[in-house]
Order: sequence, then structure tokens, then C-alpha cells
Amino acid sequence: MAFLEEVASVRPWSERPRLLARVVLHPRAPRSLSLRLVSALYWRDLADVAATLTVPAAVRSRAESLLSDGLGEMRLGDRVTLARLATPALLPALLAATERRVAESALLNPRLREEDVVTALRREDVTRALVEAAVRSPRWSSAYAVRLALVLQPRTPLSLALHQIRSLVPRDLRRVADEARLPPLVRQAALAVLERHQDA
Repeated sequence: MAFLEEVASVRPWSERPRLLARVVLHPRAPRSLSLRLVSALYWRDLADVAATLTVPAAVRSRAESLLSDGLGEMRLGDRVTLARLATPALLPALLAATERRVAESALLNPRLREEDVVTALRREDVTRALVEAAVRSPRWSSAYAVRLALVLQPRTPLSLALHQIRSLVPRDLRRVADEARLPPLVRQAALAVLERHQDA
């Protein structure tokens, strides 16, 4: 541990963020040292710190906070990359991004859960980028809860909402038909499909 302290405090090593990242990621790095160093790291190293379970929870949380605070200043390409490897705490902000590429990348994140996608789609300020990306996603477009969330979202483009209605079960078709916030055509389509179910 004394060696890690020395590396972190002696020039030129203490001025090299990538080296400091190795110190923070070291399983024997003192928490106090890691907390002191984490703010000097590049975003990619912060993402590694946030995702490494051997790093103390306080340090991982600090890395996530720094990433979250810096999202607005990151280049688009960096945000696209981050969205694919981010930890769950960062995913809501990335799913809310207005850029199509960021939304698509976030939906590919292996840490993303179905409930995260549904929650993001239920937001009043959900972006068109996320709605369209969810519809195109092979992984999420096959999830029933996601399809239902798309239909129940008033901001879903009409053609996309209508396309999902046929896959809904009668209980949810009734829910769609009764949802006053939805466009009349979506509600009428739900009723029509419901009637076909009842006649079958």
C-alpha cells in the first residue's frame, strides 16, 4: 500500500491519469487514496472503476457521479461507447439522451434490465430516439412489457403504436382502449382487436 501511495504522490507518475486509474483499480488500494484520485481519471477509466466490484462501493459511487456530471460535456462518440458499458446507475440518463446512437447503444448494454427500459418508456419526456430504438431492437421489441409500454406511451408515433397493438392480450387491449391520453385511432384499434378476440 505504501508503494501505491508513493506512485500517486510522486511526479511524473502522479500526473498520469491512466496510471492513477491502475492504482484506484488495485484491490489493495486504500479507499481514502482511491477517493482522492478518482476525480483525476479519464471517463473510460471512471467507467471501469464504476463497474469493478472489487473497488470499494464509495469509490464506485463517486466514479458514477463524476460520469453523470460530465455527460453533457462528453463527445457524442464517447457517450455512445459509455452507453454500451455503463453501470445501472448511469443508464436512466443515457436512455433519456436525444441522440439516436446513444439510445441504441444503451439498449445493447448487457446490464440493462427489462424494467429499466419500461420505466424509461413510461416517462412523460421520453425521447423519440428511445421509442424508435426500442421498436428496432431485436432484444427489446420481443419483450411483451416493452411492447405494451410503447403502445401506452402517447409520444410513440402512431404507426409504431398501431403495429404493436395486435400482439397485446385482451386485458391490456382494454387498458389501451380506456387510456384517455392516447390518440383516438390507437384506442379504436385496440377496441377492434379486442372485439376480434371476443368473436374468436
